[in-house]
Amino acid sequence: MGLELDENPAMYQIRAYRPGSIQVNETIYSHSIIVSPQKIIENWRPQHISTLTRADFDIISEFSPAILLVGTGSKLEFPALEVYGDLINEGIGIEVMDTSAACRTYNALTAENRNVVAALIIK
Repeated sequence: MGLELDENPAMYQIRAYRPGSIQVNETIYSHSIIVSPQKIIENWRPQHISTLTRADFDIISEFSPAILLVGTGSKLEFPALEVYGDLINEGIGIEVMDTSAACRTYNALTAENRNVVAALIIK
C-alpha cells in the first residue's frame, strides 16, 4: 500500500485544542476565535456559550461560507435558534458541536478544500 502526502491547502490549520487554548499554525490563542482557510479573527467576543448573541455572528456573512462550524466549548450546548437563524436563511449550513469536534471537523473539511468557517468558543 502506498502512502500519499496530505496537502491541506488551508493557510490556517488547527494544530491543537484543549479547554483554554487553541493552536492555529504556530500561534496559541487563549480567547475564542473565528477561523477560515484564508483568514482568522482573533479575540472573538464570546468566551462561553451562554454569552453568545446574534450580533456575534454578524461577521460570518463576510466570509460567505457554505458551512459554519460552531464550537461550543468543552461540552456540546446548543445556542438558541434566534442566535444563528439568519445565517440559515442565507443558505449557510450550521453544525453545532463541542470545540474539540469542531476543530477536527474544520481540519477534515479544509483538507477537502471545502468552504468552511469555524467559530470556536475556547472554554
